Amino acid sequence: MERELDAATIVGLLADDYRRRAFAALELGADTIDEVARVSGLHARRVAKAVGRLAEAGLVVDAAGSLHIIGAAFQRAARVALARPASTEHDDLPDQARRVMAAFVSDGRLNAIPTALGKRMVILDWLAQDFAPGRRYSEQDVNLVIGKRHPDTAALRRYLIDHEFLAREAGEYWRIGGSTAG
Repeated sequence: MERELDAATIVGLLADDYRRRAFAALELGADTIDEVARVSGLHARRVAKAVGRLAEAGLVVDAAGSLHIIGAAFQRAARVALARPASTEHDDLPDQARRVMAAFVSDGRLNAIPTALGKRMVILDWLAQDFAPGRRYSEQDVNLVIGKRHPDTAALRRYLIDHEFLAREAGEYWRIGGSTAG
């Protein structure tokens, strides 16, 4: 049974360089780990890991020892994405921030952590809004707040500190930055 993938999940899967190269090799006709390694120029171990992740997510299937891309997953994801009504959730934001939020956030959840600093800063500012100014938080509480938005709490917590949205001392965290819009 094929898994239903949404467009954001597919983009997230292909955002990784190794998975994208392995996927391209599969698309070009390679159908075994060794062939994908040869076509992509990647080490077989990296290919196995990348293809394994694509298969685990439901984008690639191993049918009788032959790897295949599930092309219908793209068509279904595109239909679902096109059918979804345009969000008005972030209409009060400036154009650039609204575009970043639309690309990375759906239904209040962060789909992926942006690698581009400017986009990441928009997301971090949005995350900072979940922390009340003046309130002290334990690391566990910070993880709970961030975890409602994205599972990689350690990375986001570090980014919030590094970019001075949160401060940390003696095991306590508190908000020190971010916009005041809620």
